[in-house]
Amino acid sequence: MADVNSNTETQTVSKFLEIERQTGLVLLHLVSDDGTNRLSRACVGALRAVIEDLALSPQPLIITGNQKFFSAGADLNEIVALGSDAFEFARIGQRLMRSIDDFPAPVGAAVYGYCMGGGLDLALACDFRVAHPHTVFGHRGAALGLITGWGGTQRLPRLVGRAKALEMFVAAEKINANRALEMGLVDRISDNPIEDAMRLVSPAATASSDSTSPPLP
Repeated sequence: MADVNSNTETQTVSKFLEIERQTGLVLLHLVSDDGTNRLSRACVGALRAVIEDLALSPQPLIITGNQKFFSAGADLNEIVALGSDAFEFARIGQRLMRSIDDFPAPVGAAVYGYCMGGGLDLALACDFRVAHPHTVFGHRGAALGLITGWGGTQRLPRLVGRAKALEMFVAAEKINANRALEMGLVDRISDNPIEDAMRLVSPAATASSDSTSPPLP
């Protein structure tokens, strides 16, 4: 990924995450070998550790993925194999979302592509969401006999109301960016969600980048 300017520093902190430090904010990129950015147990643990570390010297934080996936959600193969560890996996996810809730600076989600299941829970834990016009949101767990244990069942109704939340959770419907904006799930739609998220959390960072941000891979 190309640097936005000479003040940009990109660091790979795990196989799941890259940190891009810019003037006045931090971009946290979800990465994966297959590009789907699934929130496996190891990924959730790594993400929580990085966020708690960033909280020690807080700057506004933007979480993003790639052009095709913000995150496909939890790894279903891993979930099937959890057995009696399922409750602990739910607690691990809840602790991650709480670390975002408690982050001492604004946290935004710049969402491209698919934002599904646990990935939607992650976006909901952020203070605001900026979506690309081609973004697709969904919580398909009900279609698989699953329901989120990461706090989405509380956060989504608070944002969009009980009826609309049930539409997503129970009917397991996918919705596009325009519908998400109408519902109140996202705060705005943008051709460049990262740039708009930067503008929302840190005017200094936007000015520093001359209103440009690097293309996602």
